[in-house]
Amino acid sequence: MSHHAGRAFAVQWSQASRWSPGSFREVAWSWPPETIQPLSTVLRRRIECVGRAEHPLDSLVFGSLHFGGELSRRDMSSKQEVKGKLFFAHADDVVYSKIDARNGAIGIVPHEMPLVVFSSEYPIYEVDRERALPEYVKLLFRMASFRQRINSLISGASGRKRVEPSTLEGIEVPLPPLATQQAIVDHWQAAQRKNAAALRTADEQEAETESAFLRDLGLKSSVSILTHRGFALHWSDVERWGVDGLRKTIGGIDPNKSKFAAESLSTVLEFAQYGTSDKANEAQKGVPVLRISNIKDGRISWENLKHIELPGRTEASLKLVDGDILIIRTSGSRDLVGTCGVYRGDRPSVFASYLIRLRIDQSKAVPEFISYFINSPAGRQQVDAVSRQIMQNNINSEEIKGLRIPLPPLAIQQHLVAEVSAARETIAAVRAAAAQRAADTAREVEEMILGHRPASKS
Repeated sequence: MSHHAGRAFAVQWSQASRWSPGSFREVAWSWPPETIQPLSTVLRRRIECVGRAEHPLDSLVFGSLHFGGELSRRDMSSKQEVKGKLFFAHADDVVYSKIDARNGAIGIVPHEMPLVVFSSEYPIYEVDRERALPEYVKLLFRMASFRQRINSLISGASGRKRVEPSTLEGIEVPLPPLATQQAIVDHWQAAQRKNAAALRTADEQEAETESAFLRDLGLKSSVSILTHRGFALHWSDVERWGVDGLRKTIGGIDPNKSKFAAESLSTVLEFAQYGTSDKANEAQKGVPVLRISNIKDGRISWENLKHIELPGRTEASLKLVDGDILIIRTSGSRDLVGTCGVYRGDRPSVFASYLIRLRIDQSKAVPEFISYFINSPAGRQQVDAVSRQIMQNNINSEEIKGLRIPLPPLAIQQHLVAEVSAARETIAAVRAAAAQRAADTAREVEEMILGHRPASKS
């Protein structure tokens, strides 16, 4: 097939089925012409209407189709009524969103969801297994070139552009012999298994690093958090009235039982400061401003930075200094509240109002040690016990100052930080290698489907 690569090209008026330059661009397949067929060759429209009388809503599994092509069960607990017709989709059926197909909302129903329900906005197809493997079709949908092709054919008003069934069915794709399709699928699946094993190892290493850090402090979690309905504790142990918090108080990790004396965080703090609420911009005007999204996995992330323009004196008062800890004070996610990271280096930056800056007296504590402990289960337990929800989940500076931290001598803190940092570097390398392998595999599979690379098993 031809491929229009230049910025200007010509076509016959008789070839124009829609007014869109992108619709004339074709994918450069490297397959014999007979291998390239429309999707209608292997997809059969399934229209299996759900009878409301035989199938009450609470007996149905509603599907949710995500931009990555994955399907999950939709939470319908807040839905009082569902209007319009509903349709069944079976395992290995193709389902796509008319509106969001261009964003990747097209996939295969997984086997763990053998019968799923969708509205009429989600056309459903059965795959002809004599001509195509559902797993191969799923990989087709993941291709960047397939997504580009869909985007070139969308119709409708801006923001609500739909991919109609006739449009999807008419898209031409390579349909090589089943053995070739299987080889492509095997190559993909082998890489996924390898990546899954690597990420499991990284998760196990991270859990062991966390456990070793607490063990070195003489702390360990109890076998289980109490789950029985009745329990008792001393009034002096009650910091906040709440059943969940009280269960954690007597069933979790007690920092006061460390082999090192535990102190309130306030004893090593020079000050705590809230950030700026001025509006940030994406035009790189002013100084970089760190936000909630820049605190990731206990570290400062410099991705997706925004900037902010502040008066000179205000900017100077908010500029971060090497060793400052940034902690999330409020968020829609309770899991994020209280998580923190240490600012290192001399990159000029300020911080937003959803964060609090903790300036540590480094003659008493190593900032990374404090950050590691707050992010550990022992720290998270304390944050959860004192945080509260008022519209969003919150913790304030006074509550942060009251967190109990075991404080070994500085030399021991530095040793523990070095051990955790080394382990984290190893874990990060494993995850980076997995991410690179995933990217390489996606590229290789795309090249196989395009016919630019021989299909082979890993």
